[in-house]
Amino acid sequence: MTAAMVGWAHTPFGKLGDETVESLITRVTTDALADAGIGADEVDEIVLGHFNGGFSPQEFTASLVLQADDRLRFKPATRVENACATGSGAIHQGIKSIRAGTARFVLVVGVEQMTKTPGPQIGENLLKASYLPEDGDIPAGFAGVFGKIAGMYFQRHGDQSDALAKIAAKNHRNGVKNPFAQMRKDLGYDFCRAESEKNPYVAGPLKRTDCSLVSDGAAAVVLTDLGTAMRMNKAVAFRGAAHVQDFLPMSKRDIIRFEGCAEAWKRALSSAGVSLSDLSFVETHDCFTIAELIEYEAMGLTAEGEGARAVLEGWTEPDGKLPVNVSGGLKAKGHPIGATGVSMHVVSAMQLAGEAGDMQLAGPKLAGIFNMGGAAVANYVSILQPLR
Repeated sequence: MTAAMVGWAHTPFGKLGDETVESLITRVTTDALADAGIGADEVDEIVLGHFNGGFSPQEFTASLVLQADDRLRFKPATRVENACATGSGAIHQGIKSIRAGTARFVLVVGVEQMTKTPGPQIGENLLKASYLPEDGDIPAGFAGVFGKIAGMYFQRHGDQSDALAKIAAKNHRNGVKNPFAQMRKDLGYDFCRAESEKNPYVAGPLKRTDCSLVSDGAAAVVLTDLGTAMRMNKAVAFRGAAHVQDFLPMSKRDIIRFEGCAEAWKRALSSAGVSLSDLSFVETHDCFTIAELIEYEAMGLTAEGEGARAVLEGWTEPDGKLPVNVSGGLKAKGHPIGATGVSMHVVSAMQLAGEAGDMQLAGPKLAGIFNMGGAAVANYVSILQPLR
């Protein structure tokens, strides 16, 4: 262990109206510093996770964090981008500065504002996270990419529509208890399973309820070294962390195996000195329900091709043997690209610190987080434990 989170903040996710990227950043920056009990003058480095990709006309955004407090002027600030794993990329960059001893306090902010962009352009922006020479003309944008993955998975392992509907229903039911979630409504299994006017097919076997939401939002954490963290009011430590980057073209991989995800989990668990069975819960990247299903297999919860068992037999429910996406996941919480990975760390830290309110599990000891960019291209895993 070399770093810990000692403060965190989260905005609601959803269509946030008059909010701007700048106002979202300012809000979570102010709240995270207050939560950590430090002043802006104590920050040594700033890392901003912001995908953008055309969502905001303001492309150069790292210095927008300085707008939150004049005392942040002249602090080094860098924007990190790694598709839908941008937020975790920013956090892992901050961990490196703590580990290197070049910073005592690192402020990490993740942000995205997507809902002011017209629908067709949203699809174009998101498709930039795929390999355009192969997927640039795929129907339905990035949903089309995962619709293709789902179709290939069904072809190899059989129709998994029941399992996908169970995942969607589980995550929406969990999201009801999350005050930050964009959709706090229990849709029920029957609605998620059936095609209807309100739940049409979007791409391949994926229906609307299989797809994450277009969202605005931000989250932030304050990182520090373990010695400093031990003197703070609260601290959640990184027991293990791994980043694995895979080939961008799906044609160069067995895409339904998520091998980069599996390798990231293997490395993070090894560095933490724990096994998957030691974890109290997992927050995983359910941009589409088929992703969560395959991730069960990649993390080692089930054998290859048997991911459906985990959800159909209740293993991943809040009272199951490994709760998954107690927050509602991206499916209910929303998926503002640059904020997602930071949000996953915040809600996990809240669980471990006993601050999760209605979402709270009973005495969690270890958390696992998986955040990916593209179709299992950028793969980040963090293993967290309460330090005090």
